[in-house]
Amino acid sequence: MIHVFQKGKDVTKPTLVLFHGTGGNEQDLLPLAGLLSPDSSVLGIRGNVLENGMPRFFRRLAEGVFDEADLIFRTHEIKQFLDEAAAQYGFDADNLVAVGYSNGANIAGSLLFHYKDVFRAAILLHPMVPLRNITLPSLEGVSIFIGAGTNDPLIASSETEDLEIILQKAGAEVTTHWGNQGHRLSVAEAEAARDWLQMRSTSTNA
Repeated sequence: MIHVFQKGKDVTKPTLVLFHGTGGNEQDLLPLAGLLSPDSSVLGIRGNVLENGMPRFFRRLAEGVFDEADLIFRTHEIKQFLDEAAAQYGFDADNLVAVGYSNGANIAGSLLFHYKDVFRAAILLHPMVPLRNITLPSLEGVSIFIGAGTNDPLIASSETEDLEIILQKAGAEVTTHWGNQGHRLSVAEAEAARDWLQMRSTSTNA
């Protein structure tokens, strides 16, 4: 998979795994990663699917309608890549934090839905429920930040609330930040995610 890896100054910090939105690339969320955890190593991944020339992490049949078979296939493909990248670059595969926006948040969510302990924490910015009617692994000990828009034209508030409930039922600790910037990633949302991650790191190290 096309990707970029930047080794951080502090190897005890979690490695941030970045998943861009539709039409983005492996570089898109690097500035956000620098805000979230400046000393962390960063792995930015480019989606392997093209939609009208725009990179995505899995196919969709229409706006908001996922190709579930492809989503599941790509989820397993990315998990295999994460394992290979950890071996190649020497980062701790047990200390990963997912950072995903839109389509990237959905593939990160799907990884959480399929694999126990794939991420220690996740920042899901404007996600949807990736799959319904499946049994999730235990997410005990996993902290998840959801960034959502009260006026998001692509994602209904009920979708965000459904995702929150599904993750909580699997044992995750979920924090949801509501903004009013539509589907756009706002500065306030990014700063709320940073504060959440820093507070979580502080409590973990206490």
